Amino acid sequence: MATFLYKLGRLTFRRRRFVALIWVALLALAGFGAASASTATSSSFSIPGTEAQRAFDLLEQRFPGASADGATARVVFKAPEGEKVTDAANKGEITGIVKELRSGSDQVAQVADPFEAQAVSQDGSTAYISVSYKVNSMELTDQTRDALEEAGKDAQGSGMKVEIGGDALQVMPHTGTAEIIGVVIAAIVLVITFGSLIAAGLPLVTALIGVGIGVSLITALANVLDLGSTTPILASMIGLAVGIDYALFIVSRYRAELADGREREDAAGRAVGTAGSAVVFAGLTVVIALVGLAVVNIPMLTKMGFAAAGTVAIAVVIALTLVPALLGFAGKRVMGRKARKGAEAAESTDAKGAKTPSLDKAKDTAKGAKPNMGTRWARFVLRRPVWVMLVGILGLGVIAVPAASLEMGLPDDGAQPKSTTQRQAYDMLSDGFGPGFNGPLMVVMDGKGSSDPKAAAERVSKEIESIGVVAVTPAQFNKAGDTAMITVIPKDRPSSHATEEVVHDIRDAGEDIKADTGAEVLVTGATAMNIDFSQKMNDALMPYLALVVGLAFLLLMLVFRSILVPLKAALGFLLSVIAALGAVVAVFQWGWLGSLFGVEQTGPIMSMMPIFMVGVVFGLAMDYEVFLVTRMREAYVHGESPGQAIVTGFQHGARVVTAAAVIMMAVFAGFIGSSEQMVKMIGFSLAVAVLFDAFVVRMAIVPAVLALLGRKAWWLPRWLDRALPNVDVEGEKLQKQLTEGPAASGSDSGSDSDGGDGHGGERELVRV
Repeated sequence: MATFLYKLGRLTFRRRRFVALIWVALLALAGFGAASASTATSSSFSIPGTEAQRAFDLLEQRFPGASADGATARVVFKAPEGEKVTDAANKGEITGIVKELRSGSDQVAQVADPFEAQAVSQDGSTAYISVSYKVNSMELTDQTRDALEEAGKDAQGSGMKVEIGGDALQVMPHTGTAEIIGVVIAAIVLVITFGSLIAAGLPLVTALIGVGIGVSLITALANVLDLGSTTPILASMIGLAVGIDYALFIVSRYRAELADGREREDAAGRAVGTAGSAVVFAGLTVVIALVGLAVVNIPMLTKMGFAAAGTVAIAVVIALTLVPALLGFAGKRVMGRKARKGAEAAESTDAKGAKTPSLDKAKDTAKGAKPNMGTRWARFVLRRPVWVMLVGILGLGVIAVPAASLEMGLPDDGAQPKSTTQRQAYDMLSDGFGPGFNGPLMVVMDGKGSSDPKAAAERVSKEIESIGVVAVTPAQFNKAGDTAMITVIPKDRPSSHATEEVVHDIRDAGEDIKADTGAEVLVTGATAMNIDFSQKMNDALMPYLALVVGLAFLLLMLVFRSILVPLKAALGFLLSVIAALGAVVAVFQWGWLGSLFGVEQTGPIMSMMPIFMVGVVFGLAMDYEVFLVTRMREAYVHGESPGQAIVTGFQHGARVVTAAAVIMMAVFAGFIGSSEQMVKMIGFSLAVAVLFDAFVVRMAIVPAVLALLGRKAWWLPRWLDRALPNVDVEGEKLQKQLTEGPAASGSDSGSDSDGGDGHGGERELVRV
């Protein structure tokens, strides 16, 4: 592979104008397709195989036009002190708003008058209007939302307090500001790392081109493939992060090759042949993790995973082709000002007028050069490997302790900031009616198998009442009389354990009812859907983890020609993920340091968080593993001792891996400032996971373990070594070809006039 990528790097360097033109054309075509495509609609959220989904599907069949899975809203009214909502003036205002809502949008399915639906509190202080829509919350138009928000303003003028809750106001969080913050921080880190605006700008430009193409393609194909408006979010976040990282490693290796005296074209080829090999396999691990989301069998997650994987694949191809092409345009400006001046000063002319290459003087200078921070840290770890390993493992172990108390669910309006209308409506309903009114359950009885559906429905109602709930509405039958809907109001809030127990108790009672009457009882509604979603996530976690880690283990075995190194990489990843989950539980569930991160209401952790973290963090963690350890493996294969190979890997890779991790953390941390609890939790979890994995696991525990293992770390049984294909990530075959003769490095014919002369291929590959 290294040989092929070396030739590819040199080819794209020589044909840089053609390569750049191709990528610009692809970006323009994708942009045109996105601009001309019709606006994407959010595909309905479904969870195949769950009881709540089966109930929704049954309602669609038996109650046509009822829009059982449509968006809902509740306009909550509270009368001024000393008044009641039933007073003539207040009642008139509320009745007028009911009429206004019914005529406000053609997406409205039903508006329930609180005075007819008995939606007035016992003390008369509070009432609410229930609004149901024909489409889900993501398909509501801005006009519909505006009509809902405007509906209560007149009532507020009369003195009543009016707030709106429900998922109708839920919109997909806009992440543009967070991404801009991440790009700005990434630019600062890149300038500090490279000391050159040109070098810093290359990863940003190529990453933005990759994300632009990926997101534009998703937008263009959204309606054709039913991708929905939520799909590009993960693609843009992951694509931007890995796009910057992959280009960062190629540019860094290219600069190192130039510093070793390579000609520019040869340096580009060697950079793509070595660092590019690591990019390919790092990208494959991310793709495996994202495509593996299909195991969960939730269409929305599957589509998001495939879309993000496609964007990552684009980022890999761009790093291998467009980055070396742009390096050809950049010239020596890709080096910092000091490095350029040093190279110019190193070139001297002897008495005969011949130039002495800067490589010789660079080597002489390097002998007395002060070791960088990465070198000093690696040497410290080699002196104290046991202590470094124990401190790292115990430290992450302590942080991981709260993960044992992990409670999962989906956040409701009670987790919103107190300043939002959703949260205030939630609190008003809880105060006036009880917390259970914020999450009513819908019980569906399928009476086709029963000889007396009405008697079966009465039995269902009595069984539910005996469980202990606030209210059970009379059964509402369809026209055929074979299916009934019953609304149940639990005592506790939607995300509580008590409400979850009520759902399970109804389902257990439904089994006995089916055995006795033949009628099937199903529980659905937003609360039941959230419970089933959490359970499905729990059930899918271990198979998903086994698939992703297993495939990545095989992939890393190919890369490192070792069994212990991939095993250590997988165990280290599990440690960092569990520690990150512990930190999430401590902040968002227990409330520790909650005010620092803007957490106003503690509650269960979002049920998709563990799988989401495994999928995203695993791919990113393997990036750092591949980039750092591949450099060690390369040095070891080229003859260095195991200990010296660790030092060499850190000497050349620690600074770049640190910059990549800081950039990744900056991209994710930008989402912590979001007012949405879900987005805030995702940003925090991914940022701390990268912090733990990059700086504790990869930079401390990994070199300590390798130091203790010595040569055993690179052991592979002979039979397995013969069975596994040799992908030559470390460039051993490439080195052999380059040292045997100039023919192996490829011809320089056809180079652009402004390109490098490319005659460095026959030089002996220095050990890096």
